[in-house]
Amino acid sequence: MKRAVAVVGIGADGCAGLSSRAVGAVARARVLAGGRRHLEFFPQFRGERIAFEQGLSVAVERIVALADEESVCVLASGDPLFFGVGSLLLRRIRAVDLEFIPHPSSVQWAFSRAGLPWEDAAFLSLHGRGLEGLAARLRRRRKAALLTDGEHAPRALARHLIEHGERLLTAVLCEDLCGVAERVRSFTLEELAMVEEVHPLCVLLLLRQEPWTPPPAIPFLSDQAFERRRGLITKRELRLLALGELGLREDCVAWDIGAGSGAVAVEAALVASEGRVYAIEADPECVELCRRNARAHGADNLRVVAGFAPEVLCRLEAPDAVFIGGSGGRFPAILDVAVACLRPGGRLVASAATLETLDEARRGLAQRGLSAEITLATLARSAPIGGRTRLVPLSPVHLVAAQKTGRGAA
Repeated sequence: MKRAVAVVGIGADGCAGLSSRAVGAVARARVLAGGRRHLEFFPQFRGERIAFEQGLSVAVERIVALADEESVCVLASGDPLFFGVGSLLLRRIRAVDLEFIPHPSSVQWAFSRAGLPWEDAAFLSLHGRGLEGLAARLRRRRKAALLTDGEHAPRALARHLIEHGERLLTAVLCEDLCGVAERVRSFTLEELAMVEEVHPLCVLLLLRQEPWTPPPAIPFLSDQAFERRRGLITKRELRLLALGELGLREDCVAWDIGAGSGAVAVEAALVASEGRVYAIEADPECVELCRRNARAHGADNLRVVAGFAPEVLCRLEAPDAVFIGGSGGRFPAILDVAVACLRPGGRLVASAATLETLDEARRGLAQRGLSAEITLATLARSAPIGGRTRLVPLSPVHLVAAQKTGRGAA
């Protein structure tokens, strides 16, 4: 059955790279839509032209309006369903009324030019997201393909990764693939950070230098891995318990209220590598410690919020998980905002080192309709003594956990 709208993938080589089926779709069209560069490949076309440069949403609405009466062909770079206009069209037009004719994507060409298999690669786009979270997303990836844009040039990307502790990566810069200015170059990140002139149409491959072992899924970093003030830090074992109670997903949003040195926030950010973590802290010295610890561990999806809770909480995006490590005597007010903002099914965990805080947390959650689960963590660590080993107890701490009922609740 003939479909109303043909969506044709096209490369930098224009008509020369099109299949006979794609050429036929363009030839039958009475309306041709696409970017200016794509439309220029068809100077002989005499029907209506819809340029994406006039506004993509406006162009799509015009395509939808004409599709019932006219034969429409949309031109898109590479595979229209790979970071392309195809997803936007599917929101407005039924799949049965669309015919997709893909062309090899720029990522396929990039791996081909580099002579590398790509079935195990991650695919990341900086369009609309920028550099935030890039180091966290790359942390467990052996190889990745990045679609850059004019605002986030490869040199800026390299500098960002270096700042967040990434150095042992090889960068393969692929420019104007299949075009007249095609160029493929290999760099270290330090070298890429100095490259000034890059073609606007480029794909960047990032490859781990072997041998390489992926980091653990659960960070479980030592206390000594964090800068901290006067030894004030949520202990390593307690952080592990808290992360488990929070029920973190890879793409969730989390708050760490009273973040201190940011140890919980950093490890939460490494678990939620596709999401975002907010570390809320009022003390200026601790704010700077949070920032330094985030950079040291590549947690560039962690945003440090300087200010007092609960006042600063209302301007943050709604969380899937909330950890309250310190309240500065404002626990009831913080709990009001945290529970109200927590998404349905989300988890809240509070750390209570004193019986008074424990009682306040238990009663406060009950008053707000949440059932508390209390865990008493009594921990001890080994220490040498006279050529032998003894256990040194840590201060006991209560974890008070609750889940907000609603969609996603267990």
